[in-house]
Amino acid sequence: MFNSKECAGYFKSQEAYRRCFLELRKKWKSYGKAAGRITLRETTEEERRAIGGVVGKVFYEKDIRFSAAEFEQGLQKTRFAPVDLKIVLEEYFGETLSTNQGQKQEQQQKKREYLEGLCDYFLEEAGSESAAVSWMQEVIFARKFGYHILLREYGKDPVQAENLARNAGHALMKLESAQMTESECPLAVFAAEISGNPHYFDRGTAAGQLLVHAVCFWKKAELPENAHQWRELLQGAGIVPDNVSSMLHACGLRMKRKDGWHPAYDAFCTLKEPYVITMENLKEITGVQTVGDCVYVVENEMVFTYLLNNAKEENLTLLCTSGQLRAVALELIRMILASGVRIYYSGDIDPDGVGIADRLWQKFGDGIQIWRMTPEDYESSLSGETIGEIGMTKLGNIKNPLLRETAEHMKVRRLAAYQENILEDLLGDL
Repeated sequence: MFNSKECAGYFKSQEAYRRCFLELRKKWKSYGKAAGRITLRETTEEERRAIGGVVGKVFYEKDIRFSAAEFEQGLQKTRFAPVDLKIVLEEYFGETLSTNQGQKQEQQQKKREYLEGLCDYFLEEAGSESAAVSWMQEVIFARKFGYHILLREYGKDPVQAENLARNAGHALMKLESAQMTESECPLAVFAAEISGNPHYFDRGTAAGQLLVHAVCFWKKAELPENAHQWRELLQGAGIVPDNVSSMLHACGLRMKRKDGWHPAYDAFCTLKEPYVITMENLKEITGVQTVGDCVYVVENEMVFTYLLNNAKEENLTLLCTSGQLRAVALELIRMILASGVRIYYSGDIDPDGVGIADRLWQKFGDGIQIWRMTPEDYESSLSGETIGEIGMTKLGNIKNPLLRETAEHMKVRRLAAYQENILEDLLGDL
């Protein structure tokens, strides 16, 4: 056993044993001992003679096979005996050997220490009542709210992963503190204050994903499934995302500020021209006033343009949401309903369009009238586009009675229908 180092030195000096020792290391890592069979293909004559001399065999074929146990037994008959194969391999490769299972256990232990260290860090930074501490405890014990993100990033770079978790925790601490004053902060400014990078918490980044998980824990909210839900989640926590990309088109809607009616929108209304409204535009708006006693909302830009061009003489308020309802649309709808005006909403009669209308009705109730989305309208606006299985599944979740009836027809037909096919009907209603 005391000759193991000398034994390793000898074999390391003989190139003919190189491949043999690489395989011996693999077997030891798998089994923790000299076990398993070794196969070396296309060996040289020098390799066959060298290895055969140790295991006590004569190899004639280029592909040779022998067991790790045979090689170890052969070592005990050399001038280096007695030797320990593990020590010989460690000396040969200049590393400490451990089994694959042992390595996994060691890695798991390091991950646990990493997470527990984060919990201790937040405990020292903010105290046991902090949301950051509660969040990290939930991450560890429930393996939720960002657990897999943290381990994924830890596997890439443990140092960066720790920095990522600390920044997310500091963000949560800052939000918790700001909640007392009900103050809001733009996302880019918030990210820069925490990390120095204004894009650090952008949607889709590892930091942005982790922040969402932390906020969901804090607010007891479900993970957002789309950009609108993401925006709502952050706004509910006091973070204001980009207020420009959330927009909709409108015509005939006056908007009021503390100092009176907004002159720009008044001018558009006088000219009966359409305009764009963003969340940034709504920052100082305190109320709205419609033209006429109701508001029409359509999903499609082409439909919006057609109706405006063909109803110029009508006094009406028309909005276009361009598909999924964004934050600006929901805020305007809330203001319109608060003014006592009823809203008529019409969208495509496909799984997504029906789903949008249904969610709008569920959010605002009977202030939202479903417009031109009946089973009869469905038949009138049919296309040749087939509804797939995922779409059929979506139709099973509709809550509005009228839309649910339409969805049943859609399940039978398995075809989508679009607003463009009933433009004259929509125009006639105006």
